Amino acid sequence: MSERAKSEGPAPEDWAGEMGERWLANMDRFEGMLAPVGRALLDRCAFRPGESVVDIGCGAGRTSMDIARQVVPSGRVLGIDISPQLVAAAGRRAQAEHLGNVSFRCADATSVALEGPPFDRLFSRFGLMFFEDPWAAFANLHTLLRAGGRADFSVWAPPKENPWIVEVMGVVGQYVELPERQSRAPGPFALDDPAYIRELLEQGGFSATRIDTWEGKQPVGGPGAAPEQAVDFVFDAMSFGKVLDDKGEDVRAEVKADLAALFARHRSAAGVEMPGKAFFVTAVA
Repeated sequence: MSERAKSEGPAPEDWAGEMGERWLANMDRFEGMLAPVGRALLDRCAFRPGESVVDIGCGAGRTSMDIARQVVPSGRVLGIDISPQLVAAAGRRAQAEHLGNVSFRCADATSVALEGPPFDRLFSRFGLMFFEDPWAAFANLHTLLRAGGRADFSVWAPPKENPWIVEVMGVVGQYVELPERQSRAPGPFALDDPAYIRELLEQGGFSATRIDTWEGKQPVGGPGAAPEQAVDFVFDAMSFGKVLDDKGEDVRAEVKADLAALFARHRSAAGVEMPGKAFFVTAVA
């Protein structure tokens, strides 16, 4: 893997547009891939019956619905996401699962203002790294919580500590010049520095910040995926396929073959499992 490939990454995702469509089209595989870290974050939160919870960057609503089941009978959950298509899907799923204590709203968490009393808890599974203005965003998130309310969220650790992404970048980077990654720019690794996280929270009005590390296996393409299925996931669901659109079928075929070989080395009975690392953050409003 070249040093150049290690320091670069895909362009920031357009969650209100194309990336939202990609997530929706590959919803089960995305959610399956994030399930290990999501379960660990929910265990850390230990939501209780009666609590009110706002889920930021809720996507298609899986985490919001999981929380809703934990806070019944009198608790409530509001999922917020900037993607209208994902919010619509979340509403349909909640209705299909007969969950009456969860609702969804399409909004930008940087500026959203909510009616009614503030929430007891704030939750986000990888939903806080895409803000154009993170300082304003975290200050606004603080207004959503009651005094003493608790925020829990996960963000990715640096790319070099996440082989599931950096090794894929290394393969693709041998064939095409990937966009240069700007530190702290909106994207999956915008909050990969604990000192920066603490600063954002403190300036936003939060206190008692605690940051712990989660490490585990990421099932690329979802649990049980074969190497070829994991390759399809990278091309169809993530941003890497797009950067190869104009490189011709021969180049795309070579990239797919190299990725299949990479994923074959990480194949287990559970699928294509590659190491991942995230930060779990807790703070008080």
